[in-house]
Amino acid sequence: MKSHVWRPLYVVIALVVGLLVFRFFYVPNDFGSGKRGFMYSFHRKSNAEEWKKQPVKYSVTGKQKMHEYCSECHGEEVKVRTEKLHGVIPCEDCHGPVLNHPEAPEKLDIDRSRELCLRCHTSLPYTTSERKRIPGIDPKGHNAGVQCVKCHNPHNPKLEDMK
Repeated sequence: MKSHVWRPLYVVIALVVGLLVFRFFYVPNDFGSGKRGFMYSFHRKSNAEEWKKQPVKYSVTGKQKMHEYCSECHGEEVKVRTEKLHGVIPCEDCHGPVLNHPEAPEKLDIDRSRELCLRCHTSLPYTTSERKRIPGIDPKGHNAGVQCVKCHNPHNPKLEDMK
């Protein structure tokens, strides 16, 4: 064969060998290990203790517990919100982690950005999924550049407001 065929082949082989050598030194031995190989996705068994040491960011888990936690101080907002369309969404999904919130209220960052609302309310072409039940908008055509909270009350959304 001519050398113009062999040279690219050598380059590809060198890249593959380089990648395998890099992987050998970079990826821990227990990565993805399980009784049956990569059965439980990509993780390391040995770093379970590392994750246990991570500080908790969220105060409570579960919809009802979160609503109870928040209603101690924000009772009226929680009451209105749980009766309406956003009642199934935990408060922390929009307001962020509230761990230590009563002791340090200034640390709770309230995200009023349009991007937060568009995470759920962008129209998507998935007509066969349950996602289609959430009212969606075309973000480029519907008040582009304006925060959603200027026109919509997120604690008391009305279905007709979102169409």
